[in-house]
Order: sequence, then C-alpha cells, then structure tokens
Amino acid sequence: MRITSTSCICPVLVCLCFVQRCYGAAHHGSIKVTRNQTKHIEGETEVHHRPKRGWVWNQFFVLEEHMGPDPQYVGKLHSNSDKGDGSVKYILTGEGAGTIFIIDDTTGDIHSTKSLDREQKTHYVLHAQAIDRRTNKPLEPESEFIIKVQDINDNAPKFTDGPYIVTVPEMSEMGTSVLQVTATDADDPTYGNSARVVYSILQGQPYFSVDPKTGVIRTALHNMDREAREHYSVVIQAKDMAGQVGGLSGSTTVNITLTDVNDNPPRFPQKHYQLYVPESAQVGSAVGKIKANDADTGSNADMKYTIINGNGSGVFSITTDKETREGILSLKKPLNYEKKKSYTLNIEGANTHLDFRFSHLGPFKDVTMLKVIVGDVDEPPLFTMPFYVMEVYENAKIGTPVGTVTAHDPDAANSLVRYFIDHNTEEDRYFTIDASTGTIKTAKIFDREETPWYNITVAASEIDNPGLVSHVPVGVRILDVNDNPPELARDYDVVICENTKPGQTITATDKDDSANGARFHFSLDEGLSLNPNFTLRNNEDNTASILTKRRRYSRTSQDIYYLPVLISDGGMPPLSSSSTLTIRVCACERDGRVRTCHAEALLSSAGLSTGALIAILLCIVILLAIVVLFITLRRSKKEPLIISEEDVRENVVAYDDEGGGEEDTEAFDITALRNPSAAEELKYRRDVHPEVKPLSRHHPSSSLDSIDVQEFLNQRLAEADLDPSVPPYDSLQTYAYEGHRSEGGSISSLDSATTHSDQDYNYLGDWGPEFKKLAELYGEVEPERTT
Repeated sequence: MRITSTSCICPVLVCLCFVQRCYGAAHHGSIKVTRNQTKHIEGETEVHHRPKRGWVWNQFFVLEEHMGPDPQYVGKLHSNSDKGDGSVKYILTGEGAGTIFIIDDTTGDIHSTKSLDREQKTHYVLHAQAIDRRTNKPLEPESEFIIKVQDINDNAPKFTDGPYIVTVPEMSEMGTSVLQVTATDADDPTYGNSARVVYSILQGQPYFSVDPKTGVIRTALHNMDREAREHYSVVIQAKDMAGQVGGLSGSTTVNITLTDVNDNPPRFPQKHYQLYVPESAQVGSAVGKIKANDADTGSNADMKYTIINGNGSGVFSITTDKETREGILSLKKPLNYEKKKSYTLNIEGANTHLDFRFSHLGPFKDVTMLKVIVGDVDEPPLFTMPFYVMEVYENAKIGTPVGTVTAHDPDAANSLVRYFIDHNTEEDRYFTIDASTGTIKTAKIFDREETPWYNITVAASEIDNPGLVSHVPVGVRILDVNDNPPELARDYDVVICENTKPGQTITATDKDDSANGARFHFSLDEGLSLNPNFTLRNNEDNTASILTKRRRYSRTSQDIYYLPVLISDGGMPPLSSSSTLTIRVCACERDGRVRTCHAEALLSSAGLSTGALIAILLCIVILLAIVVLFITLRRSKKEPLIISEEDVRENVVAYDDEGGGEEDTEAFDITALRNPSAAEELKYRRDVHPEVKPLSRHHPSSSLDSIDVQEFLNQRLAEADLDPSVPPYDSLQTYAYEGHRSEGGSISSLDSATTHSDQDYNYLGDWGPEFKKLAELYGEVEPERTT
C-alpha cells in the first residue's frame, strides 16, 4: 500500500528507529561471549562444555509500504565468534527468508526487498544461525527472532453497511435519534492515531446532526412536516487521525424518509356541491360521489362520511369506499319530480384514527352542503294498486266482466293509457281486457272444482310513447255455485251378523264449496216400498246410521241385501243423489267379530292379501306343469332295438381270447364265414317274427372254383336290402371268405383241397343248419381226394 504525500511523520519515525538501532548496537556490543571450545588430549575423552549464546543483534522493525529504490535495512546479526576474517557464515530461514528478507552471510546485515502491508501480515518469524564457513559446522545454536511490520496511516475509514435507508416520524422532537453509523479503520488502533475516527456531517444540515464520537444521527429541527418535504439525503464523513490535518477519510449516504402521522384534518375542496339525479333512478343504486381531501396517507387518511341533517336524509344514504376514500351517495326511496324537485344534504367527513398529540390542530372533520336536483323523466303509467284481486262465479258466460284495473300517466302531460294482457302463459288466454277502460272479461267457462284460482299480468302503456310499459299482477278467484250433488264418502261394505248388532254410520262428500254443500240430509228413497229389513236414521251432523228391523238374519237363506239411500245438500238450489248400499250377512263370534261371510271373507279373515293368493296359485300351477312335463318325457323315451342278450351276441361279436380253435362250436356259428356256399340257407331274425314268406333264392349252380368274391358280396347285399326278415341295418355282417385260385395258394386249413389230411369232418353235419354248407364243402372234397 502506498503512503500519501501528507504522511510527513514517516521521516521522523525512520530517524527514531535508526537512533534506537544505534543505541542497541552500542549497548549489546559490549557483551562478550566466548566461543565454545573442544579439546582433544591424548589419553583423555572428549569434554563438552555448555554452549553460551554468542548472538548480538538490534531490535528489528520494518516500516510498511516502503517505496524506496533500495532494499530497506532491517538489522544486523553478529556472533562473538566472528573475528571479521570472513570465517563465519550467517544463514537466515523462516517466513519470507530469501524472498522478502535477505541476509549478507558475511556481515549479517538483513534487508527487506519488498514493500510490506501490515494489514495483511503484522510480523514474520525467522531463524538465524552462524556456521563455520570452512567446515559448515554450526558455531552457535539456531536462534528465533521476530521482524514486526510497523504501521503507517495508509487506510481510510470505511462504512461497511452503507448506504443506509431509515425512517423517522414527522413532527418529531429535536434531537430524536435516527440512526447510528459506524466506520472501521484497518490501521493499528494501538499505535498512534491512525485508527482514531471522528464523524461529521457533510450534507443534510440544518435538518440533521451527527455525534462526532458515536456517529449517532439526530434530528436538528422541530416539527419537520412530511407534507412539506418527505425525503432527505444525509452524507456522513468519518476521518482518522482524530480529524487532524493529513488524516484519511471516508463517507456514506443516509437516506431518511419522514413517516406520516395524523396531523392534517380532512377538508372538502368546496363548501357547496350540486348533484343532478333523474327521477327514474332505481332504489338502491348509486347516484353520486363526494370526497374530502386529507394530506395524510395510509390509515391516517381514513375517514367516514355521514349525512348529519337536511330534508333528504330519509331519501338518500351515504357509504364510504375504503379504497378510494370517497363517499357513495345512494337512493333509499324512489324520486318523484312532480312531488319534490330538489333535496338538501349536509355531509360530514371525519377521520377514523385520531392522534391526540395533534388534537390542537383539529377538529379532524369537515362539513359540506350537497343540493340534489331531481330531473323530470317521461315515466310509464302508474297503476293505482300494486296488485288486484277479482272474483267471478263458475259457469259464468263468456264475456262476463270480472273487474277493472286503472292506471294513469304520472307526468305533467297526463297522456292517455292503453291496456293489454301479456299472453305469456295459458292462463292469460282465458281473459280479455278492454284497451281503453281496463275492464277484464272472461274468455271461457270456468269450473271451480277444476281450477279455483287464476293469475294473470296486465300491462299499461302510454299511447304517445308505447315503449314505456308498466305491469301489475291480477289474481282472479273463481266463486262456487251449487252444481255438484253430494255422494257417499266411499264405497261402503256394510256387514251385519246373523245375530244382529247396532247399526253402522255412513258419511257423504260434496265437490262444491262448504257454503253450498256443508250440510247433508240422508233418507230412504220414498218412491220405493218400505224396506222390511233395514231403516236409516239421519244424525244431523252430516252422517247417517243404518239400523236393522229384525233380530236375526240367516246367510244361508239370503246373504246380501241392497238399501237405496237418498242424499241431499243444503245449497241453493239444493241438489241430491241416490246411492245403493250393499249389506252382507256374515257369521260372527259371540263378541261380534266376523268369522266368515263367503270365500272372499274366509280368505280375508285368514290374513291373506290378493297378491299373496295370486303368488300361491302361481306356484301350484308351476309345480303341476313340472310334473306333467316329467311324465311326458318318461313316456316318450325310446325302447332299445335289441331286446335279448342273445341278439346282442348274434350281431356284435368281440373276441378277446384265442378260444378253442376249430373244435370250439359253442361260441358262434362261423359256418357263414368259411365259404360262400355255406350262406345259402335262409336265416330268420330272432328278434322279430317274419310276416311274409322269404323270397325264393335261386342261384345258378356253379362250381366253387368259379365264384367271385365281389359278385358274392353284391349278391348278399341285394338280398339283405329286399328281404324284410334279415337283421336290421345297424347289425354287422362279416364275410371272411378269401376266394380261390390264389397263385400263392391258400394257407387256411379250412380249404385245403389238395392237401392230405387225416381229420374226419363228418361231425360237421351234426352241428346244425348253420354248419351245413361247411359240412358239404368238406364232404365233397373227400371223395375227390379218394378218387
């Protein structure tokens, strides 16, 4: 780091260091330390003496930021062993040795070759040693010493946290603390005044001040007003050397903002306002705005508007918009230019958050007067009533008047009014209206019992301005006339016991209104003969009781009786109807409970409903159908074609053993398998009896040598197709005849005509008709063989 030109104290420090070094050299030079000696005497061992320190050096310091052309002299090392003949060599090791610090190995002088910065490194630790130049043996033990870097004022104070942003409330007292700033100096605070800092203000007076020692910034004026000036930029300087000439300095900026307090009351820009509102304005709609100005901000400017007096306080209301801080004037009641043309309102705007420290600046509210002028507007016709209720009798003729609606033009022009019905619904088509008079008439015949009430909408418009239309609801009530005779309330099933009990009560209903059908009179039909079994008593309370004239009834002789009843109402004119009651005679228990009347009564007493009976019957039908189907399937099953076990043996033959050879005749008649001639005899089916005689079979006589196998098979096939007595089609017929004239000769013993055999085949004739052909074949060959 470089030294400024103002550092004129540096030469003095250099001189002081030099004097100190000279004094140290003269003082230590008088110390003599003998050199360590070692003797070698013949016949004696080597004797070592305790070495003593033989170093002499000055106090070592080096100034930082040395800018000279030559290396800076630091100090000198010297040993008592050095006689000045150059035999002692000095060696320097440690921090910076050879790079920053160099030593003259002959004289021991140490120099600094580089400019040092104490703020980077305050001292260096090095080691020095003196050795014999010839033998390179140490003359003294290695010694450690320190070279300190001496500080100079080369660092200016710095504000590490700047620039600063801070706030302070407006209207604060003088001397109110705002902020404390702190500057740091990298120089040595223990040496001189290089790091001693004082503070001063360069910009921001006379509004603020700073403490020179602590750096605390304070307000310097009374009642600083934010509304006059809100932002301040203050520059603070920190200077070392206690603020003396030649010291280094640094500065920072402090941005100070005055925060708002409620020190300004609201004010209306004008004392009188005028507002135009048309009479057609809707109730609840906003008709105007008003605002009072407040120089404060935030919550300090919040206010509330109220109407304190005036002849329009009941017609208008005012609310406060919190975002815009405006008063919103709304309409509470409809306006009528023809009745009142203007209103006067006194509106007050007051702050909602007060600071009593500034109450002397108040009052924090203001009042203004607002005049509302009502504007004339061409209005639609006005009906005399908000809704109408009319009445008409049912069954009235079409065109019967129902009622009249009335509307008039509320404007001064008093235009004529035209009436009509909006046919938006089906009910609107049931009525008509006179366009000039507003008289409503019926357009159909009504039935109260079908629809007792109708709602329609009537519209009225000015003839001069048809676009202005007003509507009114009209309700039409249909009045009742006595047009429905009374009827029994329900279908009564009157039950009496064979041992009679007191009578049963019946009631009636009438579709007409209670005024025409509330009172009913019951009686027996006078046009019929007197009933000998039952009578009727009118109870005078819209009910009647059925009474018996006999003590006992028999349901075996008659179980059902019919009683005609005449019912009349009390309407004008009175209407009547006749109904017939069905009375059943039932068997009852002693306590009067019904035991049975007929099949339906029996099932009813068993507690079975109609649905349960249907379910039971359905289940029975399904079970019967299953049984019938099962029997039908059993009867329709086919009988086997082969009945006896013998038939099976005759048709399907399975050999699973070798059997007894040719001598075994018990198993099967195999005559037909030996030779075609053996099958000539007719064989009948054993499973059926032949109904027709078999066809005669005439075969041309031919020798066995001329029979062809294919012709033989075709012949047998034709016979089987024509003969009804042959086995059925699904039987198996096997022909194992091999034929004759084989070039290789037959190897079968059954047809060895040229081979001599001692076997006697005469027994074949005893086997029956099945083996007759085989016996003939062998019987014919034998005579030829003898011949």
